[in-house]
Amino acid sequence: MGHRRRRTNAAPLFIAAAVAYAANCALGLAVAARVIDTSGFRWLHHAMYIATCVTSAAAFSALLWGRPRPASRRAALALAPAAVPLAAIPYVGTRTRRHPLVALAAAPFIVAGLICSRLVTDRK
Repeated sequence: MGHRRRRTNAAPLFIAAAVAYAANCALGLAVAARVIDTSGFRWLHHAMYIATCVTSAAAFSALLWGRPRPASRRAALALAPAAVPLAAIPYVGTRTRRHPLVALAAAPFIVAGLICSRLVTDRK
């Protein structure tokens, strides 16, 4: 009965990381499906990738400053493994099946970080 759910104060950063990641994946999928032609502005996908990395790193920083501390740590640690596929993406070919597979490998961790950042249980 004494439980109340709310979000950590770092939740907006986890939301931003998830939105940047989802937008980047959506653009990549649209380009791969030839729905969108980005040959004139390829920098957009790169800029979205950088935004994904920056917002993910900012969300991870909640490990150090987020409140409540246990929930922020849990969310940051759930997100942490996403750094591996995000760091590997520039080194896999963009025209192979590996690129989307490596990119999608980050998804479970980004979603887990988002979910953990949204749920905080206060016990009274």
